[in-house]
Amino acid sequence: MLKSKRIEQIEKYVFEHQTVSLDELVKEFNVSKNTIRRDVQQLVERGTIKKVYGGVAVNHTTLESFTVRQTRNQKQKKAVAKAAAKYVEDGDIIYIDSGTTTLEMVEYLQTKQVTIITNNLDFIINSYPYPNLNVLTTGGVFERKTKSFVSLKNMDILQSYNINKAFMASTGISISNGVTNSSPLESEIKQTIVKRSEQVYLLVDHDKFDKYALMTYCRLDEVDYIITDTSPSEQYQEFAKKHNIQLVIADNEN
Repeated sequence: MLKSKRIEQIEKYVFEHQTVSLDELVKEFNVSKNTIRRDVQQLVERGTIKKVYGGVAVNHTTLESFTVRQTRNQKQKKAVAKAAAKYVEDGDIIYIDSGTTTLEMVEYLQTKQVTIITNNLDFIINSYPYPNLNVLTTGGVFERKTKSFVSLKNMDILQSYNINKAFMASTGISISNGVTNSSPLESEIKQTIVKRSEQVYLLVDHDKFDKYALMTYCRLDEVDYIITDTSPSEQYQEFAKKHNIQLVIADNEN
């Protein structure tokens, strides 16, 4: 296995198990302890994991809280959410992903008659005043950092939903790594939703391009619409054209 691939797999393994010993990593990846130490050091320098007595653990301080992320690029997030909401029609069954941009959509769905499936606590609370919004929750374990419900024991619940449109969030996107997310606990839900949806709308502000987080939950060419606040580089425009992805630039002036 290539070193870069092994380091990626080690990172994924640590996030899945939260805390692991060096001996466990040696056994799992069938390499020497010195090799594991060097690989771990790269991850420590990257900031995703930290050293603990006898091993390593997830560095939870690298996963920004939902509240902190919500205050960044607020104007742009609202513009993207407003543009996305225009694609929602009465009678639609939609999925609203857990994200600071997707959360803003509730303001622009107030008058629509739709069924909304979501795992985001703030979206559930904010939609409460509008009886025309029929909200279904995924349930699961509550993840405080992202204010979302994750780790469903029975993924068949999501498999049974027929979703017209999914409005997805991302920590970072790139052509090589696809659509990524910082929380491994959320990734399985996101993967399932993308597969179950007729159309996938990706809501990202300009800061998310050419960045990637721990987990890839879908390829960029699996997305039908990319809604953002600024025209991306020519590379992304060409990619969108080649893969029949509708690139939507939101109006930041209103």
